[in-house]
Amino acid sequence: MIDVLVAGGGPVGLATAICCARAGLSVTVAEPRNPPIDKACGEGVMPAALRRLAALGVDPDGHPLRGIRYLDASHRADALFRHGAGRGVRRTALHAALADRAAALGIPVLPVRVTSFTQHPGHVSAADVEARYLVAADGLHSAIRRSVEESRSGSGAGSGSASRAGTGRGGHVALRTAQPRYGLRRHFRIAPWTDLVEVYWTPHAEAYVTPVASDLVGVGLLFARATEQSGEFDGLLAGFPALRDRLRGAAAASDVRGAGPMRQDVRRRVYDRVLLVGDASGYLDALTGEGIGVGLAQAEVLAACLAAGRPGGYERAWRRVSSPAWRFTAGLLWSRNQPLLAERIVAAAQHLPWVFTALVNHAAEA
Repeated sequence: MIDVLVAGGGPVGLATAICCARAGLSVTVAEPRNPPIDKACGEGVMPAALRRLAALGVDPDGHPLRGIRYLDASHRADALFRHGAGRGVRRTALHAALADRAAALGIPVLPVRVTSFTQHPGHVSAADVEARYLVAADGLHSAIRRSVEESRSGSGAGSGSASRAGTGRGGHVALRTAQPRYGLRRHFRIAPWTDLVEVYWTPHAEAYVTPVASDLVGVGLLFARATEQSGEFDGLLAGFPALRDRLRGAAAASDVRGAGPMRQDVRRRVYDRVLLVGDASGYLDALTGEGIGVGLAQAEVLAACLAAGRPGGYERAWRRVSSPAWRFTAGLLWSRNQPLLAERIVAAAQHLPWVFTALVNHAAEA
């Protein structure tokens, strides 16, 4: 029997496995896809997240980032990082670096997907593996999360079938969005014109530009489906004329990838010997780009709790490391959903630069 089976070999799943191995736990990852796996994400790694990766022995290639810039049609506000640079990193580069580190540590990866599991008094059985703990790192629409929630609300928590994905109920933050939000991302072959992550605002959508190489930028579009009926990348990009003009003539360097709905409310992160991490443990919005940083922090505390034999302590630890970024995101998203405030977010950031900088750094150092 091993100590930990991690279901999901994305960046947070691999980081969790690495943290567990470094804590002296025997760990195996279950992931049917070969890395690197691409995904729609902002690709900005904040300073604290970069330090966490370095502590794991991971140093992915990318483009230095000095801070965040907000823009609308009339205003611009810059917030520089106070405690070191961040880095724009292709999702595939990040995944490959973590996979290489896991392989160097001798962490086995089983080419299987966890579709069912059974909890016993002292262990969990899944994918023909017996482990003391099962960690669900299977993403935004986690099938394992849905299974344990349905088991707990139904006939009991002793077993589960992970055949469907969905959204949990309840939530860590009381905020509700007006409509479900979605994201699209594509890369363009063009030299970055700044070493800041640029966030372009319109009344109903945002566009993120992240430099990820000397000749490549990633563009992510966030929107509510109810306000953007086409869902087409080019159609959405036309709503940001300044950015569209910047990219004029630049060749597309990747396919369009999508994600959503983004908000996933989760009641809890610990179900006996099944624990949730990363996007599977709950997600609010990509508005502040803190997903990978928060996921790495969760991986650290999860491994520490399991190594100490205190899995129940992970719930409180999860809240401690996740709350700073969640609060910032919740406040910004609430403002975005207020008609009178939405058009003034960038103006407020420009007129109160010290507040904007403090908030950005609070989230970046979480």
